[in-house]
Amino acid sequence: MPLLDTPFAQLDLIRQPEQQNEPLQAFDAADEYLLNHLAAQQPMADTRVLVLNDSFGALAASLSGKVKVSSSGDSFLGFQGLEKNLLRNGQAFDAVRGIPASEPLVGPFDRVLIRVPKTLALLEEQLIRLQGQLAPGAEVIAAAMVKHLPRAAGDLLERYIGPVQASLAVKKARLLIATPEAKAPAVSPYPSRYRLDEPSIELLNHANVFCREGLDIGTRAFLPHLPKNLGSARVADLGCGNGVLAIASALQNPDAHYTLVDESFMAVQSAAENWQAALGDREVIVRAGDGLAGQDPQSLDVVLCNPPFHQQQVVGDFLAWRMFQQAREALVVGGALYIVGNRHLGYHSKLARLFRGVEQVAATPKFVILKARK
Repeated sequence: MPLLDTPFAQLDLIRQPEQQNEPLQAFDAADEYLLNHLAAQQPMADTRVLVLNDSFGALAASLSGKVKVSSSGDSFLGFQGLEKNLLRNGQAFDAVRGIPASEPLVGPFDRVLIRVPKTLALLEEQLIRLQGQLAPGAEVIAAAMVKHLPRAAGDLLERYIGPVQASLAVKKARLLIATPEAKAPAVSPYPSRYRLDEPSIELLNHANVFCREGLDIGTRAFLPHLPKNLGSARVADLGCGNGVLAIASALQNPDAHYTLVDESFMAVQSAAENWQAALGDREVIVRAGDGLAGQDPQSLDVVLCNPPFHQQQVVGDFLAWRMFQQAREALVVGGALYIVGNRHLGYHSKLARLFRGVEQVAATPKFVILKARK
């Protein structure tokens, strides 16, 4: 893999989760462009730099030790990547302060470097949270590959920060440079909420939650077919999002024990708040993590999963396949993984390579619900 080579550092970087013969690199030309832009300003060692949405730590690891850098994002895997890449390049794993997107930002900051996220609601929430956190003379620079840079990103920067200057494209990457100006305080439109009829609950969704305006159609197909009569089973909602699968299941299974895990901090925050609203103080574990990587082997009876088919801008079934493997490891013999998936993704044959038996629980014209028994 090529090294990230900028005036700040030359780094050997890896993506998360790691996979053999990784076809993708852990940085791109937009990272290089941001770092070269900042280097041209010759920042001092006491310059306070905030990095937002640094995929695997390319920006923060480059700046560590050169300026006062903090990094905030919504990805557990992103922070895991930052820690591993710091160690990989001879720095302490905690050399950069990491701030989950579910926590407030505390400035002031002289420079803010932003990788434009796929979900523009996350960008909007982050820009709103920068209010009052920018030092005099601060600059906010957002970057993306041109093919992933919507016009709305510049509109959001202008609305919440100030006038925006777009750079020339370099290696198919572009910068949006915003100059802060006095603005009336903005009220965040997040979290959003919507109601379900069955089960009768209201769901709160922080800015980066998948399908935050309404229930996604895969989950809608899954809900009527959640397993019943689970008794005191140990159940995990893997990739829990706002927690709807676990909450609906828990309402039907009052003695079961639940673990909700997602790699999005805002999803975990939403799931915890939704569980509390629907189920009060009923015991639950809600955590951000790399799927079930931290789960003890053979410690679960049931896993519920609506697997993702993309990581940031990258589409593929790598994450889903990894979730299936994690579920198999965590389940007891005789335990079961229940999933919903698009028909065309062919999950049935993939699950059959890992599990003793795979059966179709239900189907719609677009989705299948499958049960895989270990």
